[in-house]
Amino acid sequence: MIQAVQLTKTFDDFTALDQFNAHIQDGSIYGLVGSNGSGKSTLLRLISGIYRPDGGDILVDNAPPFENTSIKDLIFHVSDDLYFLPQTTMDDMARFYQGVYSRFDSTVYGELCQRFPIDAKKKLHTFSKGMRRQVALILSLACCPKYLLLDEAFDGLDPVMRGAVRKILADRLADGGMSVVIASHNLRELEDLCDHMGLLHQGKVIFEREIDEVKLGFCKVQAAFALPPAAAVFQEQLNVMQMDVTGSVVNLIVRGSSREVLGYVQSLSPLFAESIPLTLEEVFIHEMEAVGYDYNKIIF
Repeated sequence: MIQAVQLTKTFDDFTALDQFNAHIQDGSIYGLVGSNGSGKSTLLRLISGIYRPDGGDILVDNAPPFENTSIKDLIFHVSDDLYFLPQTTMDDMARFYQGVYSRFDSTVYGELCQRFPIDAKKKLHTFSKGMRRQVALILSLACCPKYLLLDEAFDGLDPVMRGAVRKILADRLADGGMSVVIASHNLRELEDLCDHMGLLHQGKVIFEREIDEVKLGFCKVQAAFALPPAAAVFQEQLNVMQMDVTGSVVNLIVRGSSREVLGYVQSLSPLFAESIPLTLEEVFIHEMEAVGYDYNKIIF
C-alpha cells in the first residue's frame, strides 16, 4: 500500500504539495487528476523516491522510498518526459533494467515485443513520441514492478495502442501482481480504466474515492415545461451548480442524489423529465469550480 500522511514538498517559495493525504490500496488502478501545477507529477516522484519530502511522510509498504533500494526495486516510474540512455536500442535498455530490477522477466519482455510493433534493435532517438512511449511501457512491464507509476501514460499513443495498453494493464491487475497509479489530463481514459480516483488542486486532495462513487454527488436533469419555472424555483430547493434554459427545455446540474432531484423536478409538472449520467470531465469541472478554479475566468 502507498500512504501519504501530511505530505509536503516545496520548491523555493512554491508549495507543490501541502499536507497531502492519500491511501492507495494494493491491487488497484488509481487515477490522479487535477489542475495544472496541482502536484500530480511531484507526488509520483515522491512515491518513486526521486524527491525527499520536506514534511510529513510518504510510505510504500510501510517504508520511505527515498534512498531505499529494496523499496525502489518494487517501483517503476514512467515519467511524462521520457529519457533513455544515449544511442541505445530497446534491447540495450532491457539489458540495463535487467541489471537493476530483480523482478525483470525476460519472458514477459519477449511477449511484449511480439505484441507491440517496435523494432527492438533500432536506435531509440529515431523513434516518434508515441513509439518512445510504447518502449517505456514495454520496459516498465518487463520489470514486473509491484507499483507502476505512469505520468500521462497515453500521451502520443494512437487509439489502437491506447486500447492495447489498457488491456495489458487490466490483465496484469487481474493477475494480482501489480498496482497502478496514473496521472493524466485525459479523463475519458481514466474513466474507463481506474477503480479509484484522487482529485488534486493546489497541492491538496479535493476528494479521493472509488470511481463508481465519484459521480454520485452530482445529478444532471433535463426537463421540458409548457412554461418553464423561474430559476429561483429550482435554486430555493436544489443546490444548483449550472442551469441552462433553451425555449421550453431546462437543463440542470445539481449537487445531490438523482432520485431526490428528479423527484423535485417532477413535482413541478414538466411535460417530461429525465436524469442523465454525468461524465467524469463534468464532475471535474464542477468540483474545481467549487474551489474557485472557474474556466469562465480563464477563457474569454
